[in-house]
Amino acid sequence: MDYLTVSERLQISVAVCKIAIYTCFRALCCKGPPPPRPEYDIVCIGLTGSGKTSLLTQLCSESQENIVPTTGFSIKAVPFQSAILNVKELGGAGNIRKYWCRYYQGSQGVIFVLDSASSEEDLEIARNELHSALQHPQLCTLPFLILANHQDKPAARSVQEIKKYFELEPLARGKRWVLQPTSLDNIAAVKDSFSMLINLLDEQDLEPIQI
Repeated sequence: MDYLTVSERLQISVAVCKIAIYTCFRALCCKGPPPPRPEYDIVCIGLTGSGKTSLLTQLCSESQENIVPTTGFSIKAVPFQSAILNVKELGGAGNIRKYWCRYYQGSQGVIFVLDSASSEEDLEIARNELHSALQHPQLCTLPFLILANHQDKPAARSVQEIKKYFELEPLARGKRWVLQPTSLDNIAAVKDSFSMLINLLDEQDLEPIQI
């Protein structure tokens, strides 16, 4: 039987180590960065007091202190595991709503937030604004996420009541939309709602909708 010399054994050990190091290097350094997450431009609308700013602030893990109603508009990049939503939130005061349409261009999706515990008068205004948005030429083909917010309040109306009052079934027939109940005390449900919107946005191969 042939026996290896100490020198030969050392050379083999060094070669094996080099192969192992090279394999680890390829695994760690040549894999490349993960693919970038898709980004979508979203417009977020709703009356003042509906909770738009609070929901977006919490989703971005920002402080909830000293939140004030948005005047004009603000933009937040809301990160999710599968996508980043660049949300343009528009102020909901009466003197601002008439200018909403100026900010619709370039949107890929819509978030409409309503206060499910609001007065009948405000709920009627929200209903009219949602109808207007759903039928606007720049928004009518986009996916909609409708959030019935403030479900933690005693006067909150159920999703079924909102759907019936807002006449969503006939109005949004043929469109891609989701109606979800939300509240600040259940941020997991809010994230799930946004994930539903992302799923609608990801449907690139959707067949043309017959309206």
